[in-house]
Amino acid sequence: MKLELRQVTSLQEALRLAPRLDASAAAFHAELSDEAFPRGASARLLAERFDEPQTVLVGAFPPGQSEPVGLCLVAPFEDPHTLVRLPMVLVLQVEPDSRHRGVARALVEEAQAVLARRGLRVLAARAAHNDDALISMGERWGFVRAWELMLFE
Repeated sequence: MKLELRQVTSLQEALRLAPRLDASAAAFHAELSDEAFPRGASARLLAERFDEPQTVLVGAFPPGQSEPVGLCLVAPFEDPHTLVRLPMVLVLQVEPDSRHRGVARALVEEAQAVLARRGLRVLAARAAHNDDALISMGERWGFVRAWELMLFE
C-alpha cells in the first residue's frame, strides 16, 4: 500500500478532520470510562493548541486523495504537579481495511520526527491497564512504561 505521510499544517484542514478524531477518541475513551466523550473535544483542542510545539497532526494519505486512511494526533499533556509538558499521542486511528500494514507505526514515527525537528525528544502514549495488545505494540515500537495511573472508584 503506497501512502504519503503528511503533517497537517493548516488549522482549517485539522478542523475538517476533527470529527474523525472525535470518533476515534470516543471509542478509546469508552474503554476507559462510562462517561460520554465530550462532543467537539478534538476541535476545541485543535483550536486552542494547534500552534504549540507539542501538537502534531499527521495523516496517511493515498496518492492524490484528500481523505487519510490513518491519523495520529499528538498534543501537550501537562503533569498537574510538576507542570512538565510532554507531547502525548491522543489519537492513533487507521481505517479497518488499511490495518496490519505498518500504517500506525509509520504515523507515530512521522510524528516523532516532527517533534524531534522541534527539539522534543520524548513522546508519551497511554493504554488501558488491561490492553495487553496495545501495550505490547507500544513496547515493540520503543515506548517504555514510565508510570502508572491508578484510579479508585
